[in-house]
Amino acid sequence: MTTRTVEIAMNGVTGRMGYRQHLVRSILAIRDAGGLELPDGTILMPEPILIGRDEAKLRRMAEQHKLERWTTSLDEALSSDSVDIYFDSAVTSAREPAVRAAIAAGKHVYCEKPTATNLESALELARLAAGAGIKSGVVQDKLFLPGLRKLKRLVDGGFFGRILSIRGEFGYWVFEGDWQPPNRPSWNYRAEDGGGIVLDMFPHWDYVLRGIFGPIKTVQATHRVGIRDRVDENGRPYDGTADDAAYAIFELDNDIVAQINSSWTVRVNRDELVEFQVDGTEGSAVAGLRRCRAQHRSATPMPVWDPDMPTPMDFRSQWQEVPDNTVFDNGFKIQWEQFLRHVYADGEWTHDLLSGARGLQLAELGLRAAAEGRRLEVPELTL
Repeated sequence: MTTRTVEIAMNGVTGRMGYRQHLVRSILAIRDAGGLELPDGTILMPEPILIGRDEAKLRRMAEQHKLERWTTSLDEALSSDSVDIYFDSAVTSAREPAVRAAIAAGKHVYCEKPTATNLESALELARLAAGAGIKSGVVQDKLFLPGLRKLKRLVDGGFFGRILSIRGEFGYWVFEGDWQPPNRPSWNYRAEDGGGIVLDMFPHWDYVLRGIFGPIKTVQATHRVGIRDRVDENGRPYDGTADDAAYAIFELDNDIVAQINSSWTVRVNRDELVEFQVDGTEGSAVAGLRRCRAQHRSATPMPVWDPDMPTPMDFRSQWQEVPDNTVFDNGFKIQWEQFLRHVYADGEWTHDLLSGARGLQLAELGLRAAAEGRRLEVPELTL
């Protein structure tokens, strides 16, 4: 059995998502499990090279996890012939030039979304990667989470019959930063820094809807800047200029209507921070990040509207838990493993930079639909 070391330059790992999900729970977890086995028996052993702007943080992180290589210079990492893959989870505004430099250096690219700040730039990155023969990947983590995997199982098994509608609720309260510290980075709320919930979440809704139900045909939306007076991580007041809530209706190719609310100005009265209810002619289901519950037509109660009497039914208790039927690993780690198999064993893969551009397309069309107050078609993107 042959072991092959794979050096991965990881940019932005001092951030919460880059550190927890990508470094610790994905790359280091793969290493701790003894590497990733390819179909030919080769064991891939990932070796992360940490990149960031804060030298002290990088040093502490490297010492904590017994990692030898880190740098504050992106150019230094990309110039290394031993580096095969460049990963980016830095701020959105810095992603395009970094990914462009990685492609020019001949590195395979895996990155967070959105892949750029606008559709034109995102498409250009996809074209550059394709022209250079670079294998690319975009993080589309929600498709790999237990709740949505169980929901996909129901769809593939024909549980719903003809699917009629999808209703999605996502969000939570992001503290303003004055009397309690903010629970998201302040740049998310500055439009000039690439912030905004449409730009952040519509790319997610694109791959979730496409991956489970089908491509989006039209979009109409509205958005709001609900909280303008915010305080950043250093205690400095700033003006929240980016949209922090958005409400959208998507029509899919198969006439399914999806309504999805996205908000950082909502208090949660759900079981999970995101939930999707799917209704079909044969049954319904509610899926979150981990749980999925279903109700078949044969077990559907018959409520009677009577505003003068208390409702005698406990509706939640009438739904059946969809069983796991397997052990679900971390969703980020699963997608990392798929990408590594794609790069080194030509494994099946659809989550490339073109798919990332589709997410930008939906975000831009959503913003335009809101500005113009009308429904817009979503054309299929090609290189």
